[in-house]
Amino acid sequence: MFRHLLKLTWKRKSRNLMLSLEILLAFAIVFGVAAFGLRYAQLYRMPLGFDGAGVWSVSIDSGRHRDARTDAEVYETLRRGLAELPEVAGVGFASFEPYAMSTISSDVRRNGNAGQVYTEMMDGDDGLAGVLGLNLVEGRWFSQLDNGAAQHPVVINRRMAEAMFPGERALGQQFVDGEGAKIAATYRVVGVVDDYRAKGELSAPVNFIFTRFEPGKSERDARTILLKLRPGTQRDFERRLNARLKLIRNDWTYQIAPLSSTRASMMKSRTIPLIVVGVIAAFMLLMVAFGLFGALWQNTTQRIPEIGLRRALGASAADIYRQIVAEQFVLSSIAIALGLVLLVQLPLTRVLGESLDWQVFAAAALLSMAVIYLISSLCAVYPGWRASRLSPTEALHYE
Repeated sequence: MFRHLLKLTWKRKSRNLMLSLEILLAFAIVFGVAAFGLRYAQLYRMPLGFDGAGVWSVSIDSGRHRDARTDAEVYETLRRGLAELPEVAGVGFASFEPYAMSTISSDVRRNGNAGQVYTEMMDGDDGLAGVLGLNLVEGRWFSQLDNGAAQHPVVINRRMAEAMFPGERALGQQFVDGEGAKIAATYRVVGVVDDYRAKGELSAPVNFIFTRFEPGKSERDARTILLKLRPGTQRDFERRLNARLKLIRNDWTYQIAPLSSTRASMMKSRTIPLIVVGVIAAFMLLMVAFGLFGALWQNTTQRIPEIGLRRALGASAADIYRQIVAEQFVLSSIAIALGLVLLVQLPLTRVLGESLDWQVFAAAALLSMAVIYLISSLCAVYPGWRASRLSPTEALHYE
């Protein structure tokens, strides 16, 4: 039966070419959208590395004093003044808050001749780990023990440890930042956190380094305050928080927001492109389905005399119906097979990196196959039913 269907498909190859191209195009569209969505689902299930529940961020704008360095006494006054508020359970300073689109990056290496490793970075003070609930798997977080250290203390995530020190223990290791013989800074690993994805659940895992922020001594100021609030704190706390900040530095302006709000904005900005692409893809699939239905209708109409001859030779209406649907199934299978041969090159060559691994590829391929077979079957149902309802006499005299 299958061999006979292949022969019929080949004999009408000129007619089936456009059908095959339409199905191939539809398969590629569904695959792209499915891979996009499944990658997001895969990222969403990965550990985030921090706990943003009950955390608020305060962005500092020093106005006309933006280029001036802030004294250590100011940071200490801020810390103490905010810690005195009954709603505040912890205070930390950082370069920027989680879910922000800010990025500090660099290429670091173990020594002068080693290859460079790209990493993102962020300054954080001694209290940041407690505020964000970072999970240390090795070593410790920054503390007074790091005062006066010859090398800059850093905490790296596990991904960075595996990239920089494959097969070795990262704790106590050193690496440098700089190009060629010029070394800008030397770092020593004092701790390793499990995971950390600063840009949220839908961001890809990256190498990450926390450098210690020491007020008055670090090369740049921390312009973000992160506060861990006690359970039950209401949004009207923002007014009291701003009043306390103004008491400390009235010439600064402050932008206060819960991390939950920043996360919602980030999720919206990440998911809107997927929704737009999905709507466009659905519209294109609808157009492909209409075209496929019209082509099948025309092909079935052109084959009415052939169908009448088969009915006259004893074929039942069910046989005719199964043949029409089965031919469309074979045609869809050929187009899908060709599409898979082309698309499998993406994970093989890793042209998209981790964005399209074998897990995402397999799931997207299976989902796309199911959608295409469903569309093809639905488009073949009515033409097949119409052909099966023709009487032999009517079909043989059709012109």
